[in-house]
Amino acid sequence: MPGESPAKAISESLMSHAILSEARKAFHSALLANVLRVNEKGIPSNADKHSRASIRLARGIVDQLEGTASIRSRLAAQIAGADFERVCLDFVALVFEQLTHLRPGAWVIEKPGGGRLAIARFDQYAHLASLDHIARENPELAAALGSDYLIKPDIIIARKPEPDAVINMDQLIVDENTGQLTSLRAVNNPNLILHASISCKWTIRSDRAQNARSEGLNLVRNRKGRLPHIVAITAEPMPNRIASIALGTGDIDCVYHFALPELAGLLRPPDMKMPARCSRL
Repeated sequence: MPGESPAKAISESLMSHAILSEARKAFHSALLANVLRVNEKGIPSNADKHSRASIRLARGIVDQLEGTASIRSRLAAQIAGADFERVCLDFVALVFEQLTHLRPGAWVIEKPGGGRLAIARFDQYAHLASLDHIARENPELAAALGSDYLIKPDIIIARKPEPDAVINMDQLIVDENTGQLTSLRAVNNPNLILHASISCKWTIRSDRAQNARSEGLNLVRNRKGRLPHIVAITAEPMPNRIASIALGTGDIDCVYHFALPELAGLLRPPDMKMPARCSRL
């Protein structure tokens, strides 16, 4: 069914396989139902129609996925990007919820709202709201600052601060005289703690690669406190374009490809090898 989420597909399965395996199948099914299309000429919607290598790799991936791609013209870039974000969000939320025994806490996984200062919702970047207010009142300062601090991730994973009742659940760990600066205590901090910022790139062109790395660098430079994980997810089939964000200098922690094993199996000379920092979905 078009638009079906991985979470729904998982709940309706017999769960006879590992959750990650089932979630991956549902993730691909959701993409094939809408975003990942093949046109009348056999060109997948994530391929560069001007590149034979891109078309061959993209087609090879589609042929290996379980399910059938829709024979339709590709979506407009903005719509395809938004739909890719939605499917990625469903996948991340579904899988992360199964890992609470490894990473306990109260978590929020969502596409952030809040407009131009969405990042100021989080503890490490709350100071940017004050900076923006000052810049609005001082045009010269605004010109000097630019807009690098206006960061809007596609998907966020954030942790809620914990009430003292939870922290002291088994024994008295904190009181009114201790732990007065830690952001993990709700009495100290009303804001979410940003754990990961995820950028979704359906395809990668030079401008999108630069955009993803600039966002990562701005998250590094503008934080106060712990740096969140900076992650990118892409469906780009060309290894050299993936390398433009995967082989960086620390701007991005990790790049996930939507079908890395399928892509890796297609590569042979003169194709590039996959960047070592890529991870699979």
